[in-house]
Amino acid sequence: MGRLFGTDGVRGIANTELTCELAYGIGKAAALVLAKDGRRRPVFLIGSDTRASSDMLDAALTSGLCAVGADVIRLGVIPTPAVAFLVGKYKADAGIMISASHNPAEYNGIKLFSGDGYKLPDALEEEIEQIVLEGETVFPAPIGGDIGRVTVAENAAKDYIDHLKSTVLYAPDGMRIAVDCANGAASVTAERLFRELRTDAHILHHTPDGININRDCGSTHLDSLAKYVVENGLDLGIAFDGDADRCLCVDENGNEVDGDQIMAICAIDMKERGKLAGDTVVGTIMTNFGFTKFCKDNDLQFIATKVGDRYVLEELLLGEFSFGGEQSGHVIFRDFATTGDGQLTAIQLLSYLKRSGAKLSELATIMVKYPQLSINLNVSAEGKLQFYTNSAIKKAMASAKKALDGIGRIVVRPSGTEPLIRVMAEGDDPALVKEQAEAVAAIIKEQLK
Repeated sequence: MGRLFGTDGVRGIANTELTCELAYGIGKAAALVLAKDGRRRPVFLIGSDTRASSDMLDAALTSGLCAVGADVIRLGVIPTPAVAFLVGKYKADAGIMISASHNPAEYNGIKLFSGDGYKLPDALEEEIEQIVLEGETVFPAPIGGDIGRVTVAENAAKDYIDHLKSTVLYAPDGMRIAVDCANGAASVTAERLFRELRTDAHILHHTPDGININRDCGSTHLDSLAKYVVENGLDLGIAFDGDADRCLCVDENGNEVDGDQIMAICAIDMKERGKLAGDTVVGTIMTNFGFTKFCKDNDLQFIATKVGDRYVLEELLLGEFSFGGEQSGHVIFRDFATTGDGQLTAIQLLSYLKRSGAKLSELATIMVKYPQLSINLNVSAEGKLQFYTNSAIKKAMASAKKALDGIGRIVVRPSGTEPLIRVMAEGDDPALVKEQAEAVAAIIKEQLK
């Protein structure tokens, strides 16, 4: 896999790229790096989404942790942000989530959280990576009662749901909604959450079988949700991804409301209530240019980071800001969470809709989305590395930037979680945007075969 950690943990095809042996090594290395305070029996939480390979990787990670004397608390199937929250509630040293987020079932991943519930900084990931890849570290080998033990947290889902409910300012009772669980981790929490908030919730895609996670459903496939909302005359639809750290919506007319629009709606609400620290929103370089204009028009400061909610969070912490996220639906409410949380985002949005009495389609118009085109190109791991030094690609990107200067922009980057180069262009002129994006994509395909 080359460098183990991408923008969201370790990820690859389970049992070929992300093997049991690798997971076992990550478990041992993580225990060594994340329990440096000398605690005799460090405690790690492990949660997972619904992929068939998650049990296999859970067993391997647990074995690695226990082999060096760490105790493990199994959370079972649970959303990623639940792991981040429960690390603090259960006073654990670290948390591990087994998930490949929005990717198909054959993929899986390992995300690590520190004892304060935050994703690990690059330096700690690199330390773990070095131990795993170099294979020279001598690990402790406890015996007898010093070997790690495994217990199960019976109330993990309830504790997390109770936390989410505690954040709601105004209960969205009576709202008629559809909720797409992506046959993923939200399948164990969403129905109870939305029922207890007294919504009329229609729960969709909540019967995982190990291989149907994200398949034609969830935040990356909104068509069936939009159709259901329109056919049943509902107020809106909510879609999560496989580990429920993302949330996208469709309005009552079936139109998509993406992460940028959700952030615009929530930012205005938070500013009006005095809850938007520094009147600032943190996004990424992929945030739609229309959001930048929205911020300017509403006296908000906008800060763009690298792609990845971990980088959004780093900027939030650095500037002591309270709110930020990504177009993909990773939204961070730092007053309530240490990472992106799809269900938290959904209930904060519903609460505001209930208080305002407005329809989602009306609120979504507060931000004008600029025409945007995204092209994903499959490349090898070697191709992703060559991208940075290829002169023909650099020349094509410079030409496109010049053509769009003043009226739009183009962003080209390797994916941090998939074997892809992503090309995104946006601007006032859709034909020019399409022309420039396709020109750059053609050069990349030619150069990185």
